[in-house]
Amino acid sequence: MPININDRLDRLNSRRKGMDRLGRLTESAQLEIVRKSAHSEAWQRRASTGQPNTRYALGAMQEVDPDYTRISRETAQRVADQLKNGLTARGFQVDSRLQGSVPLNVHIFGVSDVDLLKLDTNFYTYATYGARSLAGRYAGTATSATSVGTLLALRREAEAILKAKYPAATVDCTGRKAIKIYGGSLARPVDVVPSHWNDNIEYQASGREIDRGVVILDKSVPTTIGNLPFVHIDKITERCNQTLGGVRKAIRLCKNVKNDAEVERGVTIALSSFDIGAAMYHADLAALRAGSHYELAILAETQRHLDHLTMNETYAKSLRVPDGSRAIFDTAEKLAALRTLSLEMDELAKAVAAEQSRAVIKSLGASTYDARRVLNETYIPYL
Repeated sequence: MPININDRLDRLNSRRKGMDRLGRLTESAQLEIVRKSAHSEAWQRRASTGQPNTRYALGAMQEVDPDYTRISRETAQRVADQLKNGLTARGFQVDSRLQGSVPLNVHIFGVSDVDLLKLDTNFYTYATYGARSLAGRYAGTATSATSVGTLLALRREAEAILKAKYPAATVDCTGRKAIKIYGGSLARPVDVVPSHWNDNIEYQASGREIDRGVVILDKSVPTTIGNLPFVHIDKITERCNQTLGGVRKAIRLCKNVKNDAEVERGVTIALSSFDIGAAMYHADLAALRAGSHYELAILAETQRHLDHLTMNETYAKSLRVPDGSRAIFDTAEKLAALRTLSLEMDELAKAVAAEQSRAVIKSLGASTYDARRVLNETYIPYL
């Protein structure tokens, strides 16, 4: 099915400016979103009227307006402060951190859900064979409390506090891992994730919070799940710095294409934001770095990398997420999703190249190799 590029441009614009999620906002926040939506962004003026695919590709790479991101962070902090006050009054010791796409700056929605870790700092687990443990640093900390019991109690109290503090908001407690709160007086939706620290071997050796593990609750079982959200953010940030911003642009491009393809095809591309970030972490750094000047080179490398992974399944299955905890493509469903996303990127790369080269337009059998060559050689000035 051919891409309806005008529909994609409309959705991209709506997504970036928050017009697609007005129902989750306060009336004042809605009015501010509508007011700002009247103004165009730089990417909308960087390609001619006859180059809508190019305009879409460029727009899909860009970060969301920093003002939108600032409001997301401030809203999460407001919720964090209310929870801290309420939980402290109930005898808890807590702290907060952000995880996910917003702190990594790869979110694609102007009105983006913010993942807020609410950490019970009075309880933690640790690796008994880590350096600190072997040095006796955890002596005397033994407790009969369990991770599941601690986090169930934290979640129960957090749900009650959010309902009391934000009576006009929707507090959705049905989620397995997070309490979702939106509306009322909140300018952005926030996902509150009850959690506690895990002092793993790496953290005990380095003392860096980046290496410290986090344990979250899946209340549907109930059970706990360990992850390394700050390692993921740190590794991708480092790789992005090496590519002068190219990795983040490639991740946003994939996420936007995935979102639009799902709407158009009525299918689910079963790759999370975490999976997409992990996949693009392994792309060619030099090729992405070239995108700091020839920005369409990022589309070229994204298409090449996804195609390479699709055509080399054994290699794709060998790749691990940046924190090393698991394989990226660890299910048949993810491999199928990779193929779907790769085909979507093939189509976009060819369409953009055709807008930039008469030779490609004339050659109906133009390959993705031809498209990449054109994209890598095309300079579009920044505004």
